[in-house]
Amino acid sequence: AVDSATRGGQRHGMKRNHASPLGLWLDLAVKTREMMVASASVIGHRTSRMAAAGIVPAERDQREFTRMWQEKIDAGARSTAAMALDATAADYALGATAFAAMARNAAAFWSLASSRTPGQFVARQAALARAVTDSVASANAAASSAARLAHRGMKPFHAASTRNARRLSGR
Repeated sequence: AVDSATRGGQRHGMKRNHASPLGLWLDLAVKTREMMVASASVIGHRTSRMAAAGIVPAERDQREFTRMWQEKIDAGARSTAAMALDATAADYALGATAFAAMARNAAAFWSLASSRTPGQFVARQAALARAVTDSVASANAAASSAARLAHRGMKPFHAASTRNARRLSGR
């Protein structure tokens, strides 16, 4: 059965947090749990149905058994397409951002190393601290991008498993 406490983009009445990488990964964990609970229900239902159908299943059972394979292939194709399109665009943007952050950090470090006066040293140390802090934002962007990519890849499987759990339980 589908967990009604986590259905519809909310968990226990609270909106999901997509503002941070942690929020995205936690949301993915919740979606994974929902999918696993729904899948267990669907697998149990279909396994019982296969056992009851015997050697020559009825037409209705044959349609259901065929459907389960078609759904897996469809979800796999949708997942692959969503992740491939997203990863291609994200890879270029994240790569450029990471390279720019690395270049800024290196320039700030060498600038600090070449300081000639205490005043230059203090000012350049602050510039290095800002550059490193900005790199953390780049790392957060990469973590968020990876979480969104995982969400897109899991979405077709989650949709199929929760839809089937509802359909097969009679809801």
